[in-house]
Amino acid sequence: MVSVGRRALVLRKHKGCDLREQPTAREDQTNNQGVRKRTMGRKSSKKHAGVNADHNVESACGGNANDNNRPRKDKTTTPVPQTSVLRQQIDPETAKYFAEIANVIEGTEIDPEERSVICGNALEETRGKEAELATDYIISHTLQTLLEGCSLDHLCSFLQSCAKNFSHIAADRSGSHVVETALKSLSFHLQDNENHSLIEQALTKICKAIVVNPVDIMCNCHGSHVLRSLLCLFKGVPLEDFHSSKSSVGLAERLNLKAPHAKDHGPPKSQQIFPKLLKNFVSELLNAASKDISTLQVNQFSSLVLQTALKVLAGNEQELLYLIQVLLGSSTESANAGNLLEGKTIRNILRLVEETAYSHLMEAILEFAPETLYNELLMEVFRKSLFRMSTHHCANFVVQALASHAKSPDHMGVIWEELGTKFHDLFEMGKTGVVASVLASTQRLHSHEHECCQAIAAAVCTGDEFPKCIVPRILFLENFFCSRDKSNWSWPHGTKIHVVGSLILQSIFRLPSELIQIYVTSITSLEEHQVLEASKDPSGSRVIESFLNSNISAKQKRKLVAKLRGHFGELSVHPFGSFTVEKCFTASNLNLRETIVSEMLPLQAELSKTKQGPYLLRKLDIDGFARQPEQWKSRQASQQSALKEFYATFGPTETKSNESVRKPFKKESFLADTVSKSKPGKLKDIRKEIETTLASAKTSNTPFLAHQGSKKMKRSKDEKKKHRKDGESESQRKKMKV
Repeated sequence: MVSVGRRALVLRKHKGCDLREQPTAREDQTNNQGVRKRTMGRKSSKKHAGVNADHNVESACGGNANDNNRPRKDKTTTPVPQTSVLRQQIDPETAKYFAEIANVIEGTEIDPEERSVICGNALEETRGKEAELATDYIISHTLQTLLEGCSLDHLCSFLQSCAKNFSHIAADRSGSHVVETALKSLSFHLQDNENHSLIEQALTKICKAIVVNPVDIMCNCHGSHVLRSLLCLFKGVPLEDFHSSKSSVGLAERLNLKAPHAKDHGPPKSQQIFPKLLKNFVSELLNAASKDISTLQVNQFSSLVLQTALKVLAGNEQELLYLIQVLLGSSTESANAGNLLEGKTIRNILRLVEETAYSHLMEAILEFAPETLYNELLMEVFRKSLFRMSTHHCANFVVQALASHAKSPDHMGVIWEELGTKFHDLFEMGKTGVVASVLASTQRLHSHEHECCQAIAAAVCTGDEFPKCIVPRILFLENFFCSRDKSNWSWPHGTKIHVVGSLILQSIFRLPSELIQIYVTSITSLEEHQVLEASKDPSGSRVIESFLNSNISAKQKRKLVAKLRGHFGELSVHPFGSFTVEKCFTASNLNLRETIVSEMLPLQAELSKTKQGPYLLRKLDIDGFARQPEQWKSRQASQQSALKEFYATFGPTETKSNESVRKPFKKESFLADTVSKSKPGKLKDIRKEIETTLASAKTSNTPFLAHQGSKKMKRSKDEKKKHRKDGESESQRKKMKV
C-alpha cells in the first residue's frame, strides 16, 4: 500500500490542482485508457498484454531498414523459448495514486524545479514494484513522463532497482518503452563529465543482469531494440543514429551518390563515453550466448543487435575481430593460427548468407572488416560463388556489399572476372542492384570503368539500334526485360522510370566524357516528347540533371536542352521539372536563356505559388527580364564574360581516367564544365595575400573589409596629394617663364 503521507506531500506541491472529483481505480482503468496519448511507436490496446503475448508479435516488429526491398519472411528463424513471468495485479490505490500524479504533471504547467521534485518523489513510490508498474499499459505512460522530468539521482536509482527484472521489463511491449525513455534521459546527462561515474554504476548493474540470460532479450522484438539503445549509449552516440537509418541513405553511399560517413560510425575515441564498459559488455554477452550462436545468427532481432555491436565497436580492432570471429563461427584454434576461416566454416557461411537475418549481418561484417579479413572472405569464401549468390534473393545483397566495400583494384578485378560478363543475365533476373554496385565500385576504385560501361550497354542494346536505344532501355529496365518481343520494344508512355536504372545512368554521367560517348549519343538522340516525359518523372529528371551537370561539352548539353523548347513554362511549375529548368538555364547560352525566361514570363503568378517557383523567379531574374529585357541580356552577357575569364585563369581542366593528361580550357564549354581545378601557383599567391591582409587587420583591431576600404581611401588621398603637387609645380614653371 502507498503511504498516504507521502502521496499528500507530492500532491500538495501543486497548489492549483483540484483533486476533489477523482475517479475510482476501477473507473480509471476502464474509462481513461488511451486518454494520455504518447506515441512511442505503440499500438493502443484495451488489454494489459503480458510478456508472453508480446513474444508472438515478432512478425510485426524489428527488421533492418537498410533492406532494399528484401523479402522479410525468414522461415528458418527458430523461436527462442522465453521465460514465463506471471503479471501481478496492480492494487487499486496504487493505480489511483499514479492517475492523480499524471493529472498533476500533465494537466498544467509546473515550475521545472517543482516538477523535478514531484517526479522524484513519485518514482520513489515505484520501489519494489518496478516490473509490475512498468509493464502496465496505463501506468507505463506516466512512468515515462516521470523519467523525463526527474533528477539524475532518481533516474539512476530507478534503473538500479529495475536491474533484477530488467530482462522481463525490456521484453515487454510497455516496459521496453519505459526503459528506453530512461536510457534516453541518461544520454542528456552525459554532457557533464561529473555525472559519468553515477551513470556508469547504474549501467554496470543493468549489464550484469542482462548477461545472465542474454538470448531471451536479444531474440525478442522489444528487447533487441532496448539492447541496441544501450549499446549506442555506451559509445555516446545518439540513439537515433542507428535506429532511424533509412535504406535510401545506405543506397546513396553504396552508389557514390553521397559522401560516406566516418568508418567508426561515431565520435572519435577521445569522445567515447564508456569504452571499457562497452568492450566488457559485448565480450560477456558473446561468452554467455556462445552455445546459442547458431540461433542468434539467423534470428532477425538478434541479428539487429549484433549489427549494432559491429557499428559501435568499429575502430576497436581487437574487439571487432573477436566479435566477427564469433559471428563467422570460427574456432579459437584456427584464429590463433592466423587463419580465421576453415573448410567447415566456409561451407556454413555460404549456406547462411541465403538466410535473411544472416545476410544483413554479413553486410555489416563486410563493411567493418579490416582489409586482411575482407581479403580472406573474398578469396577463400565467396570467390567462384559470386554469380550464384547474385541470383539469390538474399545473398545478392552480400555480393553488393562485397563490391561496395572492395579495398583495392585487385579486389575489383576478382569481382569483375566473375560478374563482368553476366550483366545481361542479372538484368533479366531483376538483380539490377548488383550491377549498380559493381559500376559504383569501378568508379570509386578507378578500375574497369570503361569495361563496365561497355558491358552495361551491350547487356541492353545490340545490333542496328546501338547506341541509340541504350538510355531508353536502361530508364525502363524492368519494362524492357519483361517484354516478350524485345526487338520491337518502344518507349512505354505513362510508365514510371526504373529507380535503379536511373541510378545507373546518374553514375555513368559522372565518369569522364571520353568513356561514355555512346551514352551521350543515346541521350541526345531522344525524341522531344521523351525528354519532356523524363523531365517530369522523379527518377528521369535526375538523369537529365546529371547529364547537364557532367563534364560533357556545352554543345552536346545545348542539343538536349533545345529539345525542351516550348515546354519550359510547363516544366517550371512542375514539382520535378522545375529542377530540370534550373539546370537547363545554367547549361544554356544567352539565346537559350532568353527563350527559357520568355516561356516562364506568363506564368509568374502561378510560379510564385509553387515550392520551387520563388527560387526560380529570383535566380533567373524573371522580373528583371519583364521590366528591362535589354539590361537583363547585358547582365547575363557580363556574367558569362566574367565566368569565362575566371575559368580561363583558374581552370577548368579535364583528367582522363587512369591518366594524368590535362586538356586546356575550351571556350565553347562555358558554364558546362563546372568541375574545375585551380592552378596551384596562383591560388597559393592569392591565399598568401589574404592571410597577410587578415593578419594585419587583426593586429590593428580593424575588420577585414574596413581594412580593405582604408587602403583604398589611403590610395585616393595619396593620388590627390600627387595631383596637387603636380598642379603646384606646373604653376611655378609658368611663373618662371613669365
